[in-house]
Amino acid sequence: MSKTKAKKEKKESYLKQVKSELKKVKWPDKKEMIKYTISTLVFVLAFALFFYGIESLFAFVKGMIG
Repeated sequence: MSKTKAKKEKKESYLKQVKSELKKVKWPDKKEMIKYTISTLVFVLAFALFFYGIESLFAFVKGMIG
C-alpha cells in the first residue's frame, strides 16, 4: 500500500468519526440560543462596567497623588 493511499484512508476514517461525533451533539434550539446570547451580553456588559469603574478609581487616585 502506498503512503498516499494510506493517508487518504486515514483522512476518510477521521472524517467519518467526526461526522459520527457531531451527530451525538445536542445542538441548542432557537429559544436556548437567544437565552445564552442575552446572558453572555449581560455578563460582558457587567464586566466592562466593573473594569471601567476600577480604571476610573485608579485614575482618580493617581490624579490625587500626582
